[in-house]
Amino acid sequence: MHGVEGAWHGFLELNPTCYIAFVQHPDNPDKIEVGLTHAGTPTGTVAVGAMQHIALDVADDEELLTLRDRIRSRGIMVIGPVDHGFCRSIYFAGPEGLVLELTAGEAIPESAWLDPEVVEKAGINAGDLARYREPADYIRPAEAVPQPTLDRTRPHMAFPDEIYEFLATATDEQIREMLSETEPPVKADD
Repeated sequence: MHGVEGAWHGFLELNPTCYIAFVQHPDNPDKIEVGLTHAGTPTGTVAVGAMQHIALDVADDEELLTLRDRIRSRGIMVIGPVDHGFCRSIYFAGPEGLVLELTAGEAIPESAWLDPEVVEKAGINAGDLARYREPADYIRPAEAVPQPTLDRTRPHMAFPDEIYEFLATATDEQIREMLSETEPPVKADD
């Protein structure tokens, strides 16, 4: 990570407005526990909060098959394509044992994305579902919204309380000054 001693990361451009970053840190544990830290397979389990797998869309079936063959030509086993009815997918192991999926498919009606069984299993009621489908517009106020107080029942990072207390009282400008690293690791050719 930029500015973190000993850490490094690389960005993979998915398209001109979308990137994914792969991060390495010297203190990362090197032990992979399938079923806990990694799924190991496209249908494997992981601990709550861990990424089971990531799916990325490609332009069409021709590109999907080209990528399948390209990955196989590098000695990596690829499963698929598997036909899911609305898309075709290939699955393979990526760096560090991550399960990766590439898909190609056609647009489907919005209602087809809402599986009633999943809605029920997630405990989503009809009112919440309607709100999720049509969220209210948000108009940003003229002044920045202050940080909320730490509530560990809400999504939060794993900072100690004393750091959260600082983050809750620091201005955005203080955070920017303290954490920004404005020199890129590699300067573009002029």
